[in-house]
Amino acid sequence: MLNGFYQFADILRRRSLQNNHGRLGEDMAHRYLRGSGCTVVARNYRPPSGKGEIDLVVWHRGKLVFAEVKTRASAQFGEPEGAVDAEKRGNLTRAARDYARRAGVGWDQVRFDIISVVLRPHRIEWLRDAFH
Repeated sequence: MLNGFYQFADILRRRSLQNNHGRLGEDMAHRYLRGSGCTVVARNYRPPSGKGEIDLVVWHRGKLVFAEVKTRASAQFGEPEGAVDAEKRGNLTRAARDYARRAGVGWDQVRFDIISVVLRPHRIEWLRDAFH
């Protein structure tokens, strides 16, 4: 019963966000991580400095995970995770350091993951410990 509700909600979300692939991908990644045993603690965290944004912050097996979600309509022009370049990693790292400091979490307890979402055909891939 509940699974049918989620499928219906997905259909509605896709219609309302059909031109906003990033938001749709974040919603899908959020649900995917929760279903995989993660506890989501923040979404779209932006430090006061305004530099960088973390799409999802989750706890997974004793690690504070900073997840970057990349979404593409299709993989025709490359995989979504290929868009996480050195500049993006630097901005994520700065934002993550701010979040970890405020949360009182040691840097040895954090991890950076990428959630790669392709809408057609539908595929979600969780790349753990994607960069340091």
